[in-house]
Amino acid sequence: MSRPTSASAPASASASASPPPGRARRRLGLAARYGTLLLMLVVMLGPIVWQFLTSVRGRTENVYDGVLPTRPTLDNYVRVAESFPLLQYVGNTLVVAVLAITSNLLFAAMGGYALSRAAWKGREVVFTVLVATLMFPFESVMISMFLTVREMGLVDTLIGVWLPGAVSVLNIMIMRAAFLAVPKEVEEAAVLDGAGEWARFTRVFVPSARGALAVVCITSFMGAWDDFLWPLLVLTDSDHYTLQLGLKTLAGATTVNDQRLIAAGAMAALLPMMLLFFALQRFFFKGVGEGAVKL
Repeated sequence: MSRPTSASAPASASASASPPPGRARRRLGLAARYGTLLLMLVVMLGPIVWQFLTSVRGRTENVYDGVLPTRPTLDNYVRVAESFPLLQYVGNTLVVAVLAITSNLLFAAMGGYALSRAAWKGREVVFTVLVATLMFPFESVMISMFLTVREMGLVDTLIGVWLPGAVSVLNIMIMRAAFLAVPKEVEEAAVLDGAGEWARFTRVFVPSARGALAVVCITSFMGAWDDFLWPLLVLTDSDHYTLQLGLKTLAGATTVNDQRLIAAGAMAALLPMMLLFFALQRFFFKGVGEGAVKL
């Protein structure tokens, strides 16, 4: 009777040493997910890291010679500022971006509130038309927009650059979704307290949608800061150029097409967006969650 007992002891020990099949599958799935996320991180951040490393290489160093620069320097950023009016282009872009942020925050919040709460005839029709406009790319209406801006006498002005992006339909939808998530009981309590329509909008709904407002702020800034095609059509005087349009002239501002200068200019354009995102990231992810509740 002792032999079977001694033979079963190693088998039980080996069985306890190996993890259960379910746990092994979960570990494999977790490793696959993290591997996929790591691959996406490399694909998304790889070009940005390469751009930064190129921007800090010295003049005598080959751009494609290794990954890390042997003698990092910020001289390329100084050369970019000396090659073309960087601060002027940044100032012009900031004017357009601030106008876009202000108008989108105001009009998107008001439009989202009207589509989410106010009961008026034709609301569903307006909502359907607004959603339908999202199917049309900007290039399909670009010529008509340019003709309209030209008739208004706003060609070659920063107001003409800002006007088409004064309010985005997508931002209206984001604010509508955020306002729909506000319980009706909260609004009814405000009505019982004697709050009017404007008071309910400014004191109840807007404070409850701070995350969505952060999303609108970031998307409006990115749209105005990164826009290249529309300023290219509207602006003719180089004194009114935005940063993205000014970067186009960076290669022609030097006698040699220096990749280091182009990379430094691209990083200078990317830095404000990164700072804004990191400053508002907590509200941004909260707003994305609010927008996913009811759209």
